[in-house]
This record gives sequence, structure tokens and C-alpha cells, in this order.
Amino acid sequence: TNRRMKLQDMLVMLYICISHLFVLISVEEENPEFWRSSAQNTLRSALSRKLNSNVAKNIVLFLGDGMGVTTITAARILKGQLQNRSGEETVMNMDTFPFVGLAKVYTVDFQIPDSAATATAYLCGVKTNLNTVGVSAAARNGVCRSQKGNEVTSILKWAKDAGKSVGIVTTTRVQHATPAASYAHSASRTWYSDADLPTSAVTGGCMDIASQLLRNTDIDVIIGGGRKYMTPKGFPDPEYPTDLKAQGQRKDNRNLINEWLSMKEGKVARYVWNKTDFDAVDPEKTDYLMALFEPGDLRFDVERDPSMDPSISETTEKAIRILKKNPKGFFLLVEGGRIDQGHHDSRASMALHEAVALDDAVARGLELTNEEETLTIVTADHSHAFTFNGYPFRGNSILGKSPIFAMDLLPYTTLMYGNGPGHKITNNKRPDIRNVDTTDKDYVQQAAVPLDSETHGGEDVALFARGPMAHLFQGVYEQNYIAHAMAFAACVGTNQEHCAATAEPDKTPFTSIDPGSSAPNTPFGAMTTVMLSITMSVLLH
Repeated sequence: TNRRMKLQDMLVMLYICISHLFVLISVEEENPEFWRSSAQNTLRSALSRKLNSNVAKNIVLFLGDGMGVTTITAARILKGQLQNRSGEETVMNMDTFPFVGLAKVYTVDFQIPDSAATATAYLCGVKTNLNTVGVSAAARNGVCRSQKGNEVTSILKWAKDAGKSVGIVTTTRVQHATPAASYAHSASRTWYSDADLPTSAVTGGCMDIASQLLRNTDIDVIIGGGRKYMTPKGFPDPEYPTDLKAQGQRKDNRNLINEWLSMKEGKVARYVWNKTDFDAVDPEKTDYLMALFEPGDLRFDVERDPSMDPSISETTEKAIRILKKNPKGFFLLVEGGRIDQGHHDSRASMALHEAVALDDAVARGLELTNEEETLTIVTADHSHAFTFNGYPFRGNSILGKSPIFAMDLLPYTTLMYGNGPGHKITNNKRPDIRNVDTTDKDYVQQAAVPLDSETHGGEDVALFARGPMAHLFQGVYEQNYIAHAMAFAACVGTNQEHCAATAEPDKTPFTSIDPGSSAPNTPFGAMTTVMLSITMSVLLH
């Protein structure tokens, strides 16, 4: 009897879903001409595309931490469904970028990477070992003495050395793996403050990441979280003065925030920790900005208090408005860091809303920059053990359940994890989620293997590029190639021979690289550009 009732429930759900499907399908999509016309429009767009071979005055790198292809697809659908559409046909801002490639993310020592090793690859141009930042693979995880002489610099430093302004924006602490690789050298990504240094690191003379934020590179804009790593042990947090976990952690009694301000004598430098003061910062009158909105990582976007903490779109805008005043241009790293943390918790809703927020920031970045002079890139450091599965009907909630039950006569969600905290078996059965709201922000997706924290994935990640030299990012390449291609596009770091042509009009070995012109008009010029681009791509691998 119970089995028959369950079967009836399944048939009822199937009928409802099929009925819903016919409502969703528009009449125009039943007409073959709709799809032919759509394809022809895409074809015409591809055929009319011209290579932008200008020198990139600016670079904006949007990094979705943990934003694998499955996350991008699911976030695309969520973004559309938040706008009361079926979702699948939604066009993300990153989807509009004309050039797409795939980056291989393995590290020197592991098949599946972490954010520290990958950040070192795409920012410093060198693959390294798991858990290390800003050092080569000759350095060993957690071994202070091994990092000496094996430090590698990033494109942020290359840009600064070339006279550009530089900035980092993140939704994690500014000492976290991704931003840290842009300015720090550490045998361990977890050495956030001096309190995190083991005795061997202290005696070996290694410096914590927060201290390196001030010492290594003069960064114009620093936005994220991480106040507690900057202040003395026991120092009360301005926002949470009674919270012991939010207090300062430094053992050396240094206040790095005050030190940072004192280092900017003669310049207009602002430190803020709340949205009111942040909004009051005038980009036109500000040389340096440090904005730390939380003791650690920022809040997830769906839990953010808009009166206290700005969105990633707002922080991106402020950073660009400050940096763009430099006539030599700028480099900006924008990280949607909590996509990754949502996935580790197996809370798909959190991860996807973070990805949507990052895509909104991409739109803001495009509005504030000129495609003719700004190379904009959107990519990820790695993916997750995250699957988009079953046979959900068109328009089914991306956070919902598959309409067809499993062999155990229980439903399952469209989004699941290969491992993680969602693995729950009671009496040899999966949980019955028929009456569970799986769209809730705190819902933990089911997983095949029990782990406290879901793991990263090892497949290639997508890279979307737009602007000067965006065509260098086609195909499949090692992740460390990204830093070299960005540097080539902006004429910073090494490989600047082609840049000399811009200063000598009579010499045209690389005709198309001219800051004041677009791609060459002649077929020969276009062919030359492509051939030289391919050559440089091979050499830089």
C-alpha cells in the first residue's frame, strides 16, 4: 500500500510538471525559424568580430573562486529565475565576452588544486605546490626555510613597477589565498598574522601575510575583510566590540592599519570599515583606500546588511573610480571569494547567489571602462565536486528537485555534490526531502561521500576575455599562461619587444599594437596579428 501511494505521488508530480512545461514553452520556440534566426544572428556577430590589438591600458581580472562551469551554468539559470524567467536562456554579463578559453588547473604536486597554488599560477605566471602563495614549486608547504630565494612576483607588482595604479577587491579577508598571491610570498597560505606563524617560521625569519600587505607592494586600493589580522591581540573590533573572536590577533602589538596610514604621508589616504564612511570617500580626491568591512571574511551576499557593508558591485566601482585617475592605467583584481565557501558548505544557494553578485560586478566594471583600452577577464581558480543532474523540466527551479524520483522512490535535487556534509544515510535510506524547501539559503545539498567540507574539482575552468588582446585567451592552456598573456597585452613585465613599435610609427613589426587604433583593416595585417599572437602564445606556455 505504501509503495502504491508513493507511486501515485510520483505520477501526480509528473503530471504537474508536464503541465507546467507546456505553459513555459513559448509558441515562437516551436517554430524552427526562431532557432535559425537566433543562430544566424550569432553567426553574423562572430563574422563581424574584429581583433582588438591595442595595448591594454587597464586590466580588470574578475576571479570567481570555485566558479567552475557547472556553477556558471547554474548561476545563469538562477539569475534568470530571480527575474521571473525560466532561466536557461538568460545571458550573463560574462557570456557576452567574445573570447573563451579553458585553463588547466592542476598544481605541481596535486591533480586537484587549492586557491593558493592556482592564484600563484594565474597571477605570478608560475605553477607551484598546494597551499603556497607567491613562491615557486621549489618551496615546500609550511616549511619557512624553503621559501627563501624561491619568491615569485605577480602581475600586480609588474603593473605597479610600470607606473600603473593597482588594487584588490575581495569578498574574503584581504589576506586570503587569492589576494595574497598578488603581493605576498609565503610557504603557507594560512600565515595570516604573526599569531599564525609556527616557531620554525618565526626563527626562520618568515613574515606573515598581513605584514607583507604593507611591505611588498604599494597597493593603491585594498577592499575586503580581515581587520583582526591587522590589529594587536585583544584589540576590540569597532563593529563587534564584545565579540572575542573578532578581536585583534597580532602578537607583535602592531596596528598595521595605523602603520599603513602613516606610510601615506603627503597623500590622501582613507581607512574605512563601514558603508557610511565608504560612501563618503570621494574617488576624485582619494589617492589610497583601505576598506576592511569584517574581522574575517565578508558576509554572504544574501545575508549582507546593506546599511553596513557594500556589495561587490559597489566596491568594484569605487576601486575603478580611484584607480582610473592614473593616466598610465591600472590593474585591478576583483574576487568573488565566497562562491567557494558556499560550495564547501554544500549550500548551493549561497554559492550561486555569490556568482550572480560577481556577474553584476562584471557589468559595473564594463560600464566604467572603455573596451578599446581595458582588457577584462572573468575566470575561476578551480571548480568543485558539484553536479547538475537528473531530468528537470524547462524552468524548474535550479535549486529545486528533479520531477522523477530515484530507484529508492525518493526525490533528489537537481544540484548535488560528489562529497561533503550533505551525505546522510539513516536506516540505509536517504533523507525524504518531499516536504523540504531545497531553495532555502541554508539547505545543504545531498552528497555521495561523507566529508565535513566538500572538496574542489579538478577539471579545466573557463576564461572569458574582452578588450585589447583578448584573442590571446583562446584554446586550452596551462593556468600560469594567463599572467603572461595579461602582461603581454598591457606591456608590463617581460616580453615588451612588441611595445616598442607603438613609439616608432615607421617600424611596424607588430602593426596592430597601437594604443590609438583598432585592429588592422587589411587581411595581411589581420593575418600578421594572428600569426604573431599564436607564436607568442606558444612561446609563453
